[in-house]
Amino acid sequence: MQTERYNPSHLEIQVANAIESLKGQIEEQLEQNKIIELKNNTDLDNPQLNIYLQDKDGDQHEIVIKVIQRIDNLQNE
Repeated sequence: MQTERYNPSHLEIQVANAIESLKGQIEEQLEQNKIIELKNNTDLDNPQLNIYLQDKDGDQHEIVIKVIQRIDNLQNE
């Protein structure tokens, strides 16, 4: 199926939501870190997830994931 809209595309939104739904499983894989908040902004041209973490020392960190779908016809080159 050809993608008709890229900003954001339906697939980008689905992937961002899927990642958000895996928050608990992701946290299990983060050694000595706890996810204290996850913000999912699917209104941006490229959906963005901001993951706020707290490590064992109480320090807070932020990880940003941008979901970007490449233009379909470039994938076949």
